[in-house]
Amino acid sequence: MSRLLISRDFSLIWWSQVLSQVADGVSRLALLWFVYSVTGSALKTSVIGLLQTLSPILLGPLIGVTVDRLPKKAILIITDVARGILIGLVPCMLSIEVFTVDMLYVLVFLYGIATAMFVPTLSSSVPFLVDRPRFVAANAMLQSTTSIGIIIGPALSGLGIAFAGSQEVLCANAVIYFASALCLVPIKLPWSRPAHPQTGPAAATFQDLVEGIRYSLFTQRTIVILIALASMYTFAAGAYTTLFPVFGKKMLALGPVEVGYLWSWLGIGLFLVSLALVPLSQWEMRKRVQVIAVSCVIGGIALCALVLTQSLVIATVLVTIIGMGFGTWTPIAWGMIQEFVPADMVGRVMAIYTAIATATSLAGISFFGWLTEIANEYISVVGIGCVLLLLGAAAAVFSRQIQTGGDSSDEAEADPSTMASGLA
Repeated sequence: MSRLLISRDFSLIWWSQVLSQVADGVSRLALLWFVYSVTGSALKTSVIGLLQTLSPILLGPLIGVTVDRLPKKAILIITDVARGILIGLVPCMLSIEVFTVDMLYVLVFLYGIATAMFVPTLSSSVPFLVDRPRFVAANAMLQSTTSIGIIIGPALSGLGIAFAGSQEVLCANAVIYFASALCLVPIKLPWSRPAHPQTGPAAATFQDLVEGIRYSLFTQRTIVILIALASMYTFAAGAYTTLFPVFGKKMLALGPVEVGYLWSWLGIGLFLVSLALVPLSQWEMRKRVQVIAVSCVIGGIALCALVLTQSLVIATVLVTIIGMGFGTWTPIAWGMIQEFVPADMVGRVMAIYTAIATATSLAGISFFGWLTEIANEYISVVGIGCVLLLLGAAAAVFSRQIQTGGDSSDEAEADPSTMASGLA
């Protein structure tokens, strides 16, 4: 961990991510609370999550081509500035009469496009910043910024909403996004544009697009399996995080400050797991997948237990465990993709991976938002827990397939062709 943070460029990206994730945490609760306070509808609140997932689904493959062909540093800076303008400056310039839920929906959709550009750009930058044995550690450190954002952001947002209001919180949040962009200005991030001799821009884009789709969905079976498992993960995680304020308000009768506090404990669980995952870069792939299986089962049990308590203290412990259950997937899955995929294709593969995974997140948000509306929040929470338990079982099966394939050495497991033949 210390070696990663001593690295100047990775350290600057890490600090930029801390600020960016805090800003995301602040805006996420403020957006959801604003809509739920105005409409009183869990289904309309879930539209916020739906709009943020539409962009990577609709534009994912093209975003991947853009990430692989344009300077990654410029994309990271521009997307942070864009998010600060959309979710910060625009609400500041609008009166409360104009700043309606419909206007907010438009801003969130545009904000989702910027975020859809940011995520694959960040993940595809890791191979240019650290060496191969530290991919999982680097991803775990980057995920720790997500947990820091969840710990600090909702708490700040809850206090701001209680004492000022949702619109004022969004206005102040623009400064954090701009500070995040400033941290990225000094970094040196290599860029090598793919060569397409004697090919026009449109033909080159189409060629890159087809190459990325073929590689992600047909050439590497390991990536297909990871995408399938990621879909289960986002089906549960997207619904839980989007409807979290609804669950807190309805199940535990919490106000915005208490919901922000409880959401922070979800981030603490995520942070603890992120730190624990740093040494896993040295583990063979089978053991890493087994860690995912165990953590998902524990998180699923905690989710099901959450409906049995009215105590804020017990709920805090369970939410922390849930955060730990959700926290193992992303660093390990991203590390596996970064190990398998050539560096100049990671952006396309990650964008396709994200597009499919967020499509299932959209389905999860829609389904559990509808289920909460027609039934109750208790059934939704248990349903999310069952999906997490199913993911744990699927990851356990995946780990046994790796073992059956006979890839006992680290070198064999790092070779995508060997891995694919073993699973076949």
